[in-house]
Amino acid sequence: RSNSGARLNETSSDTTVNSSAPQGDTLATTVPEWNSVDFNSAESSDPNITDKDIRVRSSDAYTIYSLGENILFATDKNTLENTAEAKLKQISAALDKNFKGAYVGIFGNTDSTGTASHNKQLGVERASAVKDWLVKHGNIAQEKISIHSRGEKAPVANNETASGRNQNRNVE
Repeated sequence: RSNSGARLNETSSDTTVNSSAPQGDTLATTVPEWNSVDFNSAESSDPNITDKDIRVRSSDAYTIYSLGENILFATDKNTLENTAEAKLKQISAALDKNFKGAYVGIFGNTDSTGTASHNKQLGVERASAVKDWLVKHGNIAQEKISIHSRGEKAPVANNETASGRNQNRNVE
């Protein structure tokens, strides 16, 4: 949650692909400054999130909900897995309850396998898939959602190991 929104995230080195403009009953009059989000915010909890696969971090300004790539997508793919729906339903319900009308930034992250340009594009495609689901099934207005790709630029773990690469493939 932010003075101006909430978000699902992926990785860093943002490229904003689709930004939002204020509309209707908003919580803020300006679009959030997505580049200022600290993805290293403290671990927290949300009583609406009971799924252990959903990581929650927050600050006074926003809440970050994260899902690993293995939950949402097959390796190097951008089509949502069937198992993603229940997790996205839980996140969209939390967004609706806690941040109704707020802006949502969706960040796609990848590991360093492949070229930087491929990873940047894959991050965009994955963030777009989550956005499409939230608009169609999550009751979030399209104009309130922006997508961003950090590609391989913000690893949370070492890309030298399979375990580390797996952790770096996420959407927030």
